[in-house]
Amino acid sequence: METESLLKVEELALKKYKIFKQSQIRYIARAMLASMFIGFGVIVAFKTGNFFYMEHSPLTYPMAALTFGAAIILIAYGGGDLFTGNTFYYTYAALRKRMKWKEVVRLWVLSYVGNIMGAAIFALLIFLTGLFTDSSVNSFLLNVVEHKMTTSAFELFFRAILCNWLVCLAFFIPMSLQGDGAKMFAMMLFVFCFFISGYEHSIANMCTFAIALVLNHPGTISFAGVLHNLIPVTIGNLIGGVLLMGVMYYFVNKPFLDTEDSESK
Repeated sequence: METESLLKVEELALKKYKIFKQSQIRYIARAMLASMFIGFGVIVAFKTGNFFYMEHSPLTYPMAALTFGAAIILIAYGGGDLFTGNTFYYTYAALRKRMKWKEVVRLWVLSYVGNIMGAAIFALLIFLTGLFTDSSVNSFLLNVVEHKMTTSAFELFFRAILCNWLVCLAFFIPMSLQGDGAKMFAMMLFVFCFFISGYEHSIANMCTFAIALVLNHPGTISFAGVLHNLIPVTIGNLIGGVLLMGVMYYFVNKPFLDTEDSESK
């Protein structure tokens, strides 16, 4: 059963909460790191994909999806704090009565704010490098951003639900695996699945949007487009992490966890 991994989820949620209680600034800083790590993944994915995009190759998205997996490795092993993963961790801990819901909501908000701050800072750093300004390098990224900002909110919402379901699984499944090699392979496989499927990840999107906005971009890419995408995507990510991961795994494993709790007393 998944009980051993779920206990690790609970421990991880409480560890994050402990960091928050010690220092809100450190908690936000860790959230900033997470979106910066995603920023690295965005750059390498879209720069790799752009080589194929310029040649109108069908390998454009597969190659971008393959290289984007670097982001989740950086977050998992680099210590970043991601809002989308927290929707699962904190929900589960709250259902287990190890955290209060008002604390959960506060932690979600702060991790989301930290993710936004990190995305903005990373975009500024990319702008200052001058490495992504030419159309021969950034055309694939700008094309994807334009499509994300013009897709209907209804479709974005459901793509976001499926996305965070997969992303949370990308962190959860490796908890039961042995060895860093197996864990990293599983993580990258799940991230490849969400990227190639065209699902919507709020933090990856905000990093991509921030980079697009500091570049020379068409009028179809705007702050209004950012809000059009991020509002339904964030809500969808929240539902995917809360209901399909936190609530679902609590419900299907509750009898086994209750038995272990009673035996430990």
